[in-house]
Amino acid sequence: MEADALAVPGAGNSGRPAGAPLGNEPLGDLGLAGDHAAIWSYDFETETLSWLPGLENLLGGGTLSETEIESRLADLVAPLTSGTRTSPPWREFELEQSFRNPAGEIRWVRLRARTIGDDNGSSGLLGIATDVTDVRENRQALEDLTDRYRLLVELSPDAVCVHEAGVVTYVNRAALTALGASSTAELIGRPIMDFVADESLPALLDRIASLHRQGASTVPADTVMLRLDGTKYLVQSISVRTTWEGRPAFQVIMRDISAQKAAEATLRYQAALISHVSDAIIATSGSGVVTSWNPAAENVYGWTAGEAIGRTVSELVGAALDPETVLRRRGGVMQTTHRHRNGSTLAIRISAAEMNDGFVLVCADETARRRAEQHYSTVVASLDEGVVVIGPGGLIESANPAACRIIGVDHDDLIGVPCVTLELYDEQGRIPPARMPSVVTRRTGATLTGLVLRLRRPAGDDVWISLTSRLLTPEDPSAEAVVASFTDITERRAIGERLAHEATHDPLTELANRTLVLDSLAEALSGAGRAELTTLLFIDLDKFKVINDSLGHSVGDKVLRIAGERLRRGIGENDLVGRLGGDEFVVVTAEITEPDEIKALAEHLREALTEPITVNGRQLHIDASIGIVTAANDDTRTAEDLLRDADVAMYQAKTLGRARYEFFDVELRERMQRRLRMEQDLRDALQNEELWTAYQPVVDIESGEMVAVEALLRWKHPAHGTISPAEFIPLAEESDLINLIGKYVLRTTTREIARRREQLGIDLNLKVNLSARQLDDPHLVAGVQDALKTTGLPPHALTLEVTESALMRDQAAAAEVLTSLRDLGVSLAIDDFGTGYSSLAQLQRLPLDTLKIDRTFVTGIAESRDAAAIVKSIIAMAHAVDLIVVAEGVEDEEQLAVLRELHCDQAQGFHLGRPAPPDELFGAAG
Repeated sequence: MEADALAVPGAGNSGRPAGAPLGNEPLGDLGLAGDHAAIWSYDFETETLSWLPGLENLLGGGTLSETEIESRLADLVAPLTSGTRTSPPWREFELEQSFRNPAGEIRWVRLRARTIGDDNGSSGLLGIATDVTDVRENRQALEDLTDRYRLLVELSPDAVCVHEAGVVTYVNRAALTALGASSTAELIGRPIMDFVADESLPALLDRIASLHRQGASTVPADTVMLRLDGTKYLVQSISVRTTWEGRPAFQVIMRDISAQKAAEATLRYQAALISHVSDAIIATSGSGVVTSWNPAAENVYGWTAGEAIGRTVSELVGAALDPETVLRRRGGVMQTTHRHRNGSTLAIRISAAEMNDGFVLVCADETARRRAEQHYSTVVASLDEGVVVIGPGGLIESANPAACRIIGVDHDDLIGVPCVTLELYDEQGRIPPARMPSVVTRRTGATLTGLVLRLRRPAGDDVWISLTSRLLTPEDPSAEAVVASFTDITERRAIGERLAHEATHDPLTELANRTLVLDSLAEALSGAGRAELTTLLFIDLDKFKVINDSLGHSVGDKVLRIAGERLRRGIGENDLVGRLGGDEFVVVTAEITEPDEIKALAEHLREALTEPITVNGRQLHIDASIGIVTAANDDTRTAEDLLRDADVAMYQAKTLGRARYEFFDVELRERMQRRLRMEQDLRDALQNEELWTAYQPVVDIESGEMVAVEALLRWKHPAHGTISPAEFIPLAEESDLINLIGKYVLRTTTREIARRREQLGIDLNLKVNLSARQLDDPHLVAGVQDALKTTGLPPHALTLEVTESALMRDQAAAAEVLTSLRDLGVSLAIDDFGTGYSSLAQLQRLPLDTLKIDRTFVTGIAESRDAAAIVKSIIAMAHAVDLIVVAEGVEDEEQLAVLRELHCDQAQGFHLGRPAPPDELFGAAG
């Protein structure tokens, strides 16, 4: 607070007790600054401020109260009072602070202070506040002046350099650019003469030599300079004698006048161009009398220059034309209509300017452009595509009829409306950035193409549009006008959505198809939100093939639709059901995690499917075999992998008796992988000649002579040894290999037996098996014919054997194929008779020659009267339709004796001869 004398806190070192009146001695070298200084102190312990008279003037005059003075002083010295408490005594501090006095002026005060105390530490601050506003302003003015001069030189468009004793010591930015340098290091320290062309060097040296005193300068002179890359350019240079760091130097100011010289040449060129421009350029006196008439004016208006000069311009252009009016009242430019000398109408844009004591008029003939604009307007108005022009302020300035039709408003109601009032939404239902793409285009200049948006019409209905937004004048982005064009794609989008739906859904059941199932499964198996367990159920309908084949595809389709709907109703809201094709369905769920719950779901779905289905008044029943695979959230299998594994599990369920479910395990996969490997190895076996044929004798029971051999295929695998036919033949039949293998067997065996018949002179018959798949091969008959022709085996020496089940599968088709084969002259046999459901009547309809009794009936024929009775019946039935009977699987003499008693014709089995290679059976000599 203010007092008559200032008490110095903790002034023990001054020899004066704390609170005693203070003279000037403790201030030491802090110094006073006359009328603009005041003394103050601060006590660390009591946190009080004190000051001597004069502080109120420094802070703003005598109008301040003590409280206001103390508050202002506290704010100013706060950085000192808060940061010096721990400083030792007699430590000095200084800072400058600004404040606003009561008059509103910004003032600056310098605060110098010293900590005061004794050996125990500092007890306070003693300081001086000095008004340094004028000093600071003067210093700032000097610094500003220096900066302005420095910036003036540095940013001058003229190149400036300083050279001392002929060596460059300074260059500004313009000099760097002019000399082709990227940094001052390329120029500083080099002789100035390195940058002067030889032809300008003598005159430059003479001009510099004429400067004898400080500040003397040369007259401007043209000088040819050299850039760093050796190219030349013309400057107007002035040299001034000056000093550089106290030493004599020369400052050179260079102005590139290459452009100026070029401009002068251009002006001369432009003067010549006036005679060749397409716009009419007309000069008139102040009263409108023509004084100049260029050739273009002759072409535009039809008057020659000789005819035009001296006449009024209005007379020549066929309309009233006052240059003063154009210049003063129309801003110097106007659109008007003139007439050619022949009377035709001209659309003219006039630009007027004053020139000396008259005017110059530039008359541009825009007749063709106006006509083109009219044509353009007509075209735009007839477009089916909506087109609107949006001005810089965001208001719709123009719109064609298609735009009004698509937006759903009248033309007058659309013009002047802010474009942002149109309700637009993107495909996710969100409002697009800045509400309107034209706003983005206006702000960025970017063209937005093919944006698909939903437009809400005033009537409340929606229309989908494809919109493109671009600047109306891309060459002048500052114009900011935008043209937006858009097409109504509502119908096309609906078609696209329907096609997209059809691409991902089964057309029969409307369930997800294979593509969507795999995509959904892949999505469920990926991402941070992956479920703890994903379960896939592969469902194959049992008994469906019987329904489809017996009742027709229309009934089958209805059954499939009903089955799909039952599966859909039987799953959770977030689960997916799909149809892969045929009678195969899948269910994908991530809602259940416990095995018992999965089993319960499988049973629930089976129960739903087994409910009777009524179609066309007929009750039908189906069941399902279900394969189940689960994938934990750390499972690395893909969607395709899971579908494959579920298929494997379903196949296992069918193998174990159908109408059940099975979980996939690794053993199943390994068996399937072995199956796949074996299938591939079987493909390679054909090429690697690993397949060979063994021949088993067929003996005439009465004579005991070998009358035929049955060809039996064998496979010796290079790694696994001999593979049983029971394993690889089903593989071949389930794939496309059986036809290839069948052709191979037929070709090799007919060649072998033809050769043996000729060499041994025997009448031997060859029996070759045909599978059901081979009967479906359209090339079978041609292949048999080719084999017989190529090998020379007589057709009657070949018997083709077909299993009873294959014949009964499609009797009509089988009969047609067998008849074609019989026409070739070959014999036909029904194999494994008794295992199917054929009857005598059915056998009569087929062109057969031989019937082979299955080994299951021959086994036990000697011990069982029932077995013998069955075989006797088969033999009698076959003989009744003139078929030769062959018994398979004869293992001992007792069986052979019974067959002889039953009048069986032929037999084969291990008792009569095992399958053997041809050399072993016929002898190597053969």
